[in-house]
Amino acid sequence: MTDSYTIPAQTRIGHVHLKVSNLERALHFYCDILGFSLTTTYGHEAAFIAAGGYHHHLGLNTWYSKEGPPAPLRSAGLFHTAILYPTRRDLAVAYQRLLSFNYPITGAADHGVSEAIYLNDPDRNGVELYWDRPKDLWPQKADGSIDMYTHPLDLDDLLKTIEHHKNS
Repeated sequence: MTDSYTIPAQTRIGHVHLKVSNLERALHFYCDILGFSLTTTYGHEAAFIAAGGYHHHLGLNTWYSKEGPPAPLRSAGLFHTAILYPTRRDLAVAYQRLLSFNYPITGAADHGVSEAIYLNDPDRNGVELYWDRPKDLWPQKADGSIDMYTHPLDLDDLLKTIEHHKNS
C-alpha cells in the first residue's frame, strides 16, 4: 500500500463490547470484582459499564450468546481486553481485590513498558490489567525502537506498593 496516512496520535480505543452467556455473572465480575460502575442497561440483555463517569468502557450482551459456551480457544477472535490503570498502585489494588475474591489469574508479566496481570472473565474472555511506565523509562534497542519483553512480574513487590503508599 502506497498511502502514507497515519491515524491521529490522539486516537483511542473507545470501548469493547463482549458477548457473554450470563449477564448477571458478567456484571458480578466486571463491577463487583474489578470495580466498574453500571451506567445503563438495555433491557435484560445488555449492560454498559464504565470507570469515572464515562458512558461506557465495556458493553456486555447476551443477544447471540445467552447460556452459550465460551468461544473456542483455538479460533479467531478477541485475545484479550486490556484495562489500563493510571498507576502501579492502582494495579496493585486491583490485584489485591482479585486475591480477596480468590479469583484466579492466568499470568503476570513485566513487559518493560508496562506491568500486567492476566486472567479470564467468567466466559473465558481474556482480560489484561496493566499500567504503563512513564514513556521516558521504556527500554529501547540500540536503533531507538522499543524493547518490549516478557519477564516474570514480582507480585509480592507489586503488593508492597499499597503498603508504601499507606506509610507515606
